[in-house]
Formats: sequence, structure tokens, C-alpha cells
Amino acid sequence: MNVVAAADKASGRGGGSGRVGGAVRSVGRALHLPVTGAARGIRRATHAHGAGESGLGKLIELHAVNGAGDVMITVALASTVFFSVPTDEARGRVALYLAITMAPFTVLAPVIGPLLDRLPHGRRAAMAGAMLARALLALIISGAVASGSLELYPAALGVLVASKAYGVVRSAVVPRLLPPRFSLVKANSRVTLAGLLATGVAAPIGAGLHALGDPWPLYGAFVIFVAGTFLSFSLPPAVDSAGGEDVALLAADEEHLHGPRRKTSRRPGLRTVGPAVTHALGANAALRCLSGFLIFFLAFLLREHPLTGESAAVSLGIVGVAAGAGNALGTAVGAWLRSRAPEVIIVTVVAGVLGVAVVAAVFFGALLVACLAAAAGFGQALAKLALDALIQRDVPELVRTSAFARSETLLQMAWVFGGAVGIVMPLNGTVGLMVGAAFVAVGWLSTLKGLLASARHGGRTRARVA
Repeated sequence: MNVVAAADKASGRGGGSGRVGGAVRSVGRALHLPVTGAARGIRRATHAHGAGESGLGKLIELHAVNGAGDVMITVALASTVFFSVPTDEARGRVALYLAITMAPFTVLAPVIGPLLDRLPHGRRAAMAGAMLARALLALIISGAVASGSLELYPAALGVLVASKAYGVVRSAVVPRLLPPRFSLVKANSRVTLAGLLATGVAAPIGAGLHALGDPWPLYGAFVIFVAGTFLSFSLPPAVDSAGGEDVALLAADEEHLHGPRRKTSRRPGLRTVGPAVTHALGANAALRCLSGFLIFFLAFLLREHPLTGESAAVSLGIVGVAAGAGNALGTAVGAWLRSRAPEVIIVTVVAGVLGVAVVAAVFFGALLVACLAAAAGFGQALAKLALDALIQRDVPELVRTSAFARSETLLQMAWVFGGAVGIVMPLNGTVGLMVGAAFVAVGWLSTLKGLLASARHGGRTRARVA
């Protein structure tokens, strides 16, 4: 009898400790199930329709990690540079931030694409390096935030360069991981949407960490980017394959190499791989310029003159949510439209954003500002996906990967230019939004004729590789 009782007790049957152990295990399963269930659900979504077999699912997850880490650093920098001081001083700090980070970036950005072209067999390592660099720089920034030292600014420049380098490599990698019967625009929409969702989840977490102390979001970014470093190497070996690729040069690069009068070149440039790509790139640059402008201009405008009945923080939150929702909607619509008539999509979207910008400037008000933020986010996302479709359609596979790298670099430079204009603008809503509308108008009018002509010809112009 004693032996049986001892056995029951040891196995957790018939004793109080067994009941306690069973309760603990039940609680553990209850807490574990939502996490594992959510993880399995995310994995099923990212790996659906052949994305798991091709490796695109892992890239989607990696881009989500990238977005979460970037927003953690953004929260930390915004609270340090922007929110912690009066408006006038904040403008000076942001101007200093632009001078030390954005201005050098405009010089470094044209180098990023050509440099990465030299690493066709090391793309996983390049992405891991961009992640690890941001992890280490996040720790440096955390020390600078605590001490108030100026090393914050060069470290922020390093984060920006590493982030854009990752973006360029990611754009170049997507064509290598396309599942069967998967369009490039659909693949890019999935990757982009994952980044947006991760940003939306990580932003409030970053704000909560900031409540614990200024460096805490940066510690969170460190952990996220370290995880991204290891995840980069989980991408399939096809990422590092460069078979059948060449380098796509911009017209300026070709002129430098071959002289201004040379009609053909050994390596095709973006202007020789289909005029629709060049025109679409110009229209996208106008939208990126507007995006950079609105971010900086509205940040100061709404801090000084909040939306009617709202505080400055709530006003900025409303505009930020509107922009994010517009971006997500544009990405979803792009996936639904696939690659139908990308020239018409770009012309229509840019015209719509221009119309909203003009109306918001003339009848300046809270609702219209939020509508403009949403329209700008929607237009930027959808036009970029249409540009991706044009590159897929008009650029030969031989130079397609390099073309993505070069075009992404130009778009980032346009964003920097728009942001620089936004920081120096007087805080007048009507005047500022008219300037933003002018950016879009220039890009739309200068590319309208070329895009429509390309659409009428059915996009039959193709590059001829010498």
C-alpha cells in the first residue's frame, strides 16, 4: 500500500503536489498556446502560395524584423531630437540632424548601388552586415542619448546608410526568390506589407519602452537587429547566385565611362532598358520628395499649430496613422492589381495625389491634412509597386537586379531632398502644402506624356543588351 501511494505521489496522481503540478502545466499550456499559435499563423501567411519553398517567406519575415528595428530607433531619435525641447530649439536640432546625417547621405547614396553590385555573391552577408551594424550603432546611440554627446549624429548617419543599404539589397534579392506564377509586384507587396505591419506593432512597444527610459527603445532595437543578423543567413543560397546578371548603369554613369556621344554601350543603363522605366522613376521620385517634405514640415507645423481641438502629440499621431493606413491600402491594392497597365496606374495615382495636395493647400484644415497624408502614403506605395512591375516587364533579367538597386538609391535621394526643404519652410500650412503640390506637379507633368505614350505602345520597347 505504501509502495503504491509513493508511486502515485511521484507520478502526480492522488496528491496535492500533483494537482499543483497539473495546474502549473495547464497555465503554461494556456500561456504558450497564443504565442505558438500566433507564430504558426504568421508562418503560414508568410509561406503561402509557394513563398515558403522559394525562400520568399524568409525574406518577408526578415523585412518585418527590419521594420520593427528601424521604428525602435526612430522612436528613440524622435523623442531625443524632436519632442524633448521647445519648437525653436527642436528645429535647430533637426536641422543639425539633417546636416550631419542626411546631407552626407546624399553623397553616399549614389555609391551604395555600385558598391553592392560588386557583391553579387555576398548578398546574405551584406544584409546581415547591415543588421549587425545597426545593432551596434543602436548601443552607441543609447550611450549618446544618456550622455547628450554629439556622437548621436554620426551614429544616426550610420544607421541611415545601413538601412538604405539593406533596402537596396532587399530589392535586388526579391527577383531571385519569386515562387512559380508569382508576379514581382505581388511579391514586393507582400514584403512591404509585412514591414508595415511590423512597424505598426513595434511602434507602441517602442513608446512603452521609452516610458522606462530614453535608451530602452535602442536596447530593443539591438535585440531585434541581432536576431535579423542570424535570420539573414537563413535565406536560401539562390540569394547569392549571380548567374546571368550584369550591371545596369544610369545615363550619367554611361557618359562617364563611354563619353557623351557614344550611342551604344557594353552595359545598358536605365535609359536604355525602356523609356517607361525612366518616366516612372521620375514620377516616383516626385512622390518620395513629397513624402520626405510632409514628414518634416507637418511635424513642426502640427507641433506649433495642432489640429483643431487636439494636442500636438495627438495631431501628429492622427497624421501618422493616416499615412500608414494609406501606405498599407496602396500595398494591398497593388497586389490586387498585379501588373495591369502600370503606366496608367502611375499617371492616375500621381494625378490623384496632386489633386488632394492642391485642395488641402487651398482649403487648409485638419481633415484635409489627414487626407493628404493618407493619399501620399497610398500613392507612394502603389506607384512604387507599379514601377517594380515596369522593371520586371521592360528590364531584361540580365540587368534587372542591378536596376532595382540603382532606382532605389535615386528614390532615397529624392526623399532626402524633400525632407531638407521641409525643415526650412516657414510654418504656414497653405504655403507649405502648395510647395508639396509643386513637387508632385513637376514630376507628373514631366513624365505624363512619356508614360502614356509607353502605355499606348503596350510597353513593347525593350532593352537590347550588347
